[in-house]
Amino acid sequence: MKKEKINRSPLFYVGDKYKLIKEIKTHFPKTINQLIEPFVGGGSVYLNVKAERYLLNDIDKNVIKIHNFLCSFIGKENEFYDLIFSIIRKYNLSFSYEKDIVPNELKEQYKKTYYAYFNKESFNKLKSDYNQSNERDVAVLYVLLIYGFNRMLRFNSQGDYNLPVGNVDFNQNVFNALADYFRLNKIKQPNWHNLDFKVFLNSIDYQENDLVYLDPPYLITFSEYNKLWNEQTEKDLLQMIDNLNKKNIKFAISNVTHYKGKENNFFIDWAKQYNSYQIKSNYISYHDNSKKVFNEVLVTNYKPEIFVPQQKQFNFKE
Repeated sequence: MKKEKINRSPLFYVGDKYKLIKEIKTHFPKTINQLIEPFVGGGSVYLNVKAERYLLNDIDKNVIKIHNFLCSFIGKENEFYDLIFSIIRKYNLSFSYEKDIVPNELKEQYKKTYYAYFNKESFNKLKSDYNQSNERDVAVLYVLLIYGFNRMLRFNSQGDYNLPVGNVDFNQNVFNALADYFRLNKIKQPNWHNLDFKVFLNSIDYQENDLVYLDPPYLITFSEYNKLWNEQTEKDLLQMIDNLNKKNIKFAISNVTHYKGKENNFFIDWAKQYNSYQIKSNYISYHDNSKKVFNEVLVTNYKPEIFVPQQKQFNFKE
């Protein structure tokens, strides 16, 4: 049997579900009309799930800018590569997809971090030019993402991109992710939105066989995109999900119940009215790149194949 291919987002989003989507989607309905994601992030879920329509949202305007930017080049992929490659060459960044230009002496001296040392000066010049520009070029922002630390997007209070250089470059994996993204989105034709999750979920014309998949910031973990999340936003979200259930709309939500001695008791108690499945997670903190053992779950208001609202309780692992 041919092994199922898992498509990776070219945003390489920290905390995305690339390594978990194969397991997660075993709990998805076989037939999905509209796949609705209020926290789409890099898009690893929708890229790997079949549906009739894709309604995708994220409150991070820069994430949606990049998605819209990439999608604008569908059918014009060569123009995209010409543009991105011209920026890489202009700033003399390493470009292992095309040619390895990192000197061997540097590789010997910095065996595991030579990309960071080689690209640091060029990356900082690119970052400075981007931040000083009146019109922030999304193409430049995408190159910063590819070469930046942990391939993240982070900005200071003035709106300036402020990550240091990463130990990465534009390689074959980046090209492959982009090629898959263009190919899949030509078929999927997603609808992108940049709204607060409450506004987005209230704007949907829900239909039969829709699925709302939610991967919100995790209340008890720390990451860049958790800064806008607190107990009140969590409660607001869960209330909205209860309302979806009352309307017989299928949902599936990922969350973390236990992390480094912390427990999300509010979510644990709320989830008991639904179906919960433990997911084998591999969370990595961007602060130290170390794996953190924790308990991640997927909660649904249906069982695969048969939708029955409010069924089954789950005893969470302590």
